[in-house]
Formats: sequence, C-alpha cells, structure tokens
Amino acid sequence: QVQLVESGGGLVQAGGSLRLSCAASGSIFNIRAMGWYRQAPGKQRELVAGITPGGASNYADSVKGRSAISRDNAKNTVYLQMNSLKPEDTARYYCNADLRITGGLGYYDYWGQGTQVTVSS
Repeated sequence: QVQLVESGGGLVQAGGSLRLSCAASGSIFNIRAMGWYRQAPGKQRELVAGITPGGASNYADSVKGRSAISRDNAKNTVYLQMNSLKPEDTARYYCNADLRITGGLGYYDYWGQGTQVTVSS
C-alpha cells in the first residue's frame, strides 16, 4: 500500500505565497519522477512542475519564474513553493509519483488526494 499525502494548500490573497508538501509512504522500492498537477473546475488536469531524483525540473509556462519545485529523496517528499500567486492559480493541486513498490516489477503513477489552493483577488 502506497499513500501520497499533500498539505499546505489554503486561501491566500493575490500576490501571496504558499508552500505545498507531499509525502509518499508505504512499501516503496524506488521513486523516479515526482510532480505537481492542478485541476480547476471545468478544466483538464495539467502539469505544474516535475522533478527527477537528481533535481532536474520542468515547469508549466504559466508558473515559470514564480514557482520552485524541490524534493527530499530520503524522505520521499516533494515540495512546491509558489510565489506571486494569481487568481488563475486557483485549483486543486495533486501530487504525482512514478514509483515501484517493494516486490513489484514495474513503475506506475500514484496520486494523492489533492489540496485546494484558492487565490482571492
């Protein structure tokens, strides 16, 4: 059993900052890429940022320059620091991990339940 648990969402005014965290736990053999996605009402889920075990990262154009993704491999945790937040950043943010479970044969995507970020104007 693997769980991804997000935290750090909330209500913030435009221009403010939030730091999201996601901890993966359970029978994990190894984690490859980790990332953050978001989904606003009526829209498709989209990639916000991703990071490899070595720290290489990529960002959606909409958050580039305002966000920073990082991870602690020893803790199986990924973070997303978001600054200069805008109302259009309002969405439910989901953590994703490409991982292999102990005793498993392959890598599969796992998802957290999400954490709500609401940015007021």
